[in-house]
Amino acid sequence: MASNVEDTTRTGTAEERMRPKRLAKRKNHHKWAYVFIAPFFLFFLLFNAYPMFYTIYLSFTDLAGWATEANFVGINNFVNLYNNQLFRRAISNTFILWTVNFLPQIVLAFLLSYWFTSRRLNLKAVGFFRAMFYLPNIITAASVAVIFSSLFSYPRGPVNQFLMGTGVVDTAFEFFRSVTATRLIVSFIQFWMWYGQTTIVLQAGIIGIDEDLFDAARVDGATDWQSFTKITMPLMKPITIYVLITSLIGGLQMFDIPYLLTGGGPNQSVETIITFIYKQAFTGGRNLNVSAAASVVLLVMTMVLSLLVFRSLKERSSKNIKRKKG
Repeated sequence: MASNVEDTTRTGTAEERMRPKRLAKRKNHHKWAYVFIAPFFLFFLLFNAYPMFYTIYLSFTDLAGWATEANFVGINNFVNLYNNQLFRRAISNTFILWTVNFLPQIVLAFLLSYWFTSRRLNLKAVGFFRAMFYLPNIITAASVAVIFSSLFSYPRGPVNQFLMGTGVVDTAFEFFRSVTATRLIVSFIQFWMWYGQTTIVLQAGIIGIDEDLFDAARVDGATDWQSFTKITMPLMKPITIYVLITSLIGGLQMFDIPYLLTGGGPNQSVETIITFIYKQAFTGGRNLNVSAAASVVLLVMTMVLSLLVFRSLKERSSKNIKRKKG
């Protein structure tokens, strides 16, 4: 018995001696974890946080041209922006271009995702069509701008040649001197480049819905369209919110196609917020203060609109749930 007691006391003391070593090893593991995540935070602070806060600082100064010293001017830059007709026009242009390209984009994306996931249609080569629809998103914006600039060029562009050859018009039409035509072309390019990605996101959301719900609906005699409107659409609200918010953010940051295609013309008809910011900062008088103030306004607009979209759709879904329970 005595030996057993001695053995247990020895093992107990041995375990107690090993505990500090184990704790030390765990602490070393924790240190390595901090080492591995440190690069992300360093890059974030250097390339995201610092530029953002420095831009906010510049928006309250008078730094412009080649000056190296900035003086605090309060909210004068924001007041000047409010009175700037070009900036207000850039805001309206941005929303017009986004609305014209997003509405058909979301409708077509839902329609394609419905076709691709329908069991009754059972379409073949869905993967091929999905890749083809996504292909325009891979092409660089500069290449797309060059292609469409050549297609709609005056007077011997392919579009003009086709319209005159079919008798639609008698003389060549200058597309990029027409405000309506230029806006429609830019909106179509944005729609053409992004509807494939939207389709893939929506299709992934539909595939994630439990198939038992659709099987039960078929047993009850529901058609594919009824299943889509009564089951798929309500359950797709989180994905729809994601698509809407990301598209809104991308629309507010629209820059490459309008700038590369026409530089914002004609008559600033496709001048967007980002093209305004770019021109203020890097052309002419290099008004860094005005550019920084416009960037802050864009940041606030993005945050507020995203929050409003999220809140409104979330409140509607909660009200519908309450009505069904009632």
